Amino acid sequence: MQTHNFLCIISVILGCSAQFYVIDDRIGLGREFDGIGGLSGGGATSRLLVNYEEPYRSQILDYLFKPNFGASLHILKVEIGGDAQTTDGTEPSHMHSKDEGNFFRGYEWWLMKEAKKRNPNIKLIGLPWAFPGWVGYGTQWPYFFPNVTANYVITWVMGAKQHHNLDIDYIGIWNEKAFDPTYIKVLRDALDRAGFTNIGIIAADGDWSIASAMLDDPYLNDAVEVIGVHYPGTNTVKEALLTERKLWSSEDYSTYNDDIGAGCWARILNQNYVNGKMTSTISWNVIASYYENLSFGRDGLMTAEEPWSGHYIVESPIWMTAHTTQFTQPGWFYLQTVGKLNHGGSYVALTDRKGNLTIIIETMTHEHSQCIRPPLPHFDVSPQIATFELKGSFAHLADLQVWYSKLDFKSGNGTLFKQLRPIRAHNGLLSLKLDVDEVFTITTVTTAQRGFYPEPPKSCPFPKNYTDDFTIDNPPFSEAPYFADQTGVFEYFRNTTDNSSHAFTLRQVVTERPVAWAKDADQTISIIGDYSWSDVNVSCDVFIETPKTGGVFLAARVDQGGESVRQAKGVFYWIYANGTYRVTNDIGGKRVLAEGLSGTKAGVWYTLTLSVKGYFATGSLNGFPLWKNAAVLEPKSGWAALGTLSFEYAQFDNFNVIAG
Repeated sequence: MQTHNFLCIISVILGCSAQFYVIDDRIGLGREFDGIGGLSGGGATSRLLVNYEEPYRSQILDYLFKPNFGASLHILKVEIGGDAQTTDGTEPSHMHSKDEGNFFRGYEWWLMKEAKKRNPNIKLIGLPWAFPGWVGYGTQWPYFFPNVTANYVITWVMGAKQHHNLDIDYIGIWNEKAFDPTYIKVLRDALDRAGFTNIGIIAADGDWSIASAMLDDPYLNDAVEVIGVHYPGTNTVKEALLTERKLWSSEDYSTYNDDIGAGCWARILNQNYVNGKMTSTISWNVIASYYENLSFGRDGLMTAEEPWSGHYIVESPIWMTAHTTQFTQPGWFYLQTVGKLNHGGSYVALTDRKGNLTIIIETMTHEHSQCIRPPLPHFDVSPQIATFELKGSFAHLADLQVWYSKLDFKSGNGTLFKQLRPIRAHNGLLSLKLDVDEVFTITTVTTAQRGFYPEPPKSCPFPKNYTDDFTIDNPPFSEAPYFADQTGVFEYFRNTTDNSSHAFTLRQVVTERPVAWAKDADQTISIIGDYSWSDVNVSCDVFIETPKTGGVFLAARVDQGGESVRQAKGVFYWIYANGTYRVTNDIGGKRVLAEGLSGTKAGVWYTLTLSVKGYFATGSLNGFPLWKNAAVLEPKSGWAALGTLSFEYAQFDNFNVIAG
């Protein structure tokens, strides 16, 4: 490393240009540190992770959760699935209807267990984005019957404990939606009556407005343990401080995970406390493990979006996280002596009150640390020398460990989480020569390490010839590999009424519009494959279960998912239980390319085949041409997909796609 990046150790140089900063615990401590976390969900952001084969899946999990290895996260926050689209897909509810419960749907249970396996002390949070339709009694409002909603959430908490031995630490209300004070108080009472007095409530996972309501309502203030806010821009409001509650940035970052994303993350990890007294920051999302062309592609701490190849990328935000997480733990305390550096940047200092000290310094520039939201006011950062004076119980410290990162936007050859030689304090003084876009951790903690695995397999596209007959007797997960539900929920199904060729199928199981978070389509849809696919042949056996009004489709070149799924275009080949078919250029069926009689009905298996090449599409039914040469001017490419006309039961089998 070049000399200008080394630590400049001075004792007493009165004439130097260094700025002095005091690190002292004699004036008391600041707020208790609650940890750094990541968010899985909101929605389906870890969808592809479960489909990685070993050893790559375990390696990815180690980089996220293993202490003293990578991100070493203190907190895992997950979506309580609600059967609805919540950004990049739908996550299944544990109760599709009020009369049933299944605590093995989805992958969040698995992810929490894997996190706990690596770090038994990790804190777990559950938060609903959406709710099954029955919770809202046919409306889009889950608060009409607060006891029903509270019991639904508590059933999830109980399922976590009874079926997975997971203790949930915190529960949220309704992500980024209006809060209801009555519901929050009912939920607190219901948790207490169920024996979950130790579970804290985080509210309201939106803006700061709940703080004023808490000041006006002491019972509401008592019910809420943490005020959780999203994307606060590192600032708080006076009302929140007056509540004397914990303040968290309970969702933050949400930025493309290149080095600018790393700069954003490094800056807010420090400044959320320096500016806003927020004692926890949680990244949306913990890992970008969903199709990249969905909403907010690669907005995670690391990237794992190719389970078919095993390829993953340990992105630079992982190592920005490590600068804090590997040298602190929840239960440490910030010192009151934290703040901004005179020439730009910030520093925080934390202690375990047992003699350990960690100082984290960042000098991220405005240009290289802009998060996706909110807009970042201009500020300047320039090279500087910072001298820290250790006082109080830290005055005696001599040798401290040093870990260093440099985001080098000029050469592209940055340094990520490198251990330097220890720095020695002389008469309580230590100095650092700081350049721009750097992070230093100065600490008494000696257990940190930069974890390493051999390079994963090289990146490669989704297989051009892919088949799934869904035949699996005891599936480890409820979803078939690589299918990403965008409206509705598609699950493995054991067809007890058919013991022949369709005994194992994929079934759409949501039959009522959920209490939504985003704008779900009116149809259900699950996508699969490569967004760049243009010329494709897709075939699937389909089974309509709803007489007269039911319908299913097979699709190619689907160009939208996530929160834009209602606007999805492509080639959609529909058959209906009323004996007709349709070919449309959009999921809503507004632009019809072909239509006619099909003789189809409910309760019968049919084989649909859709071929799209260039500007034309052709479809067959049970191997016989039904329509041909429908003109397709757009879109030029997209995913393959299957789905249903409405929220209805339907089954699919023997799916195959061949891309040209």
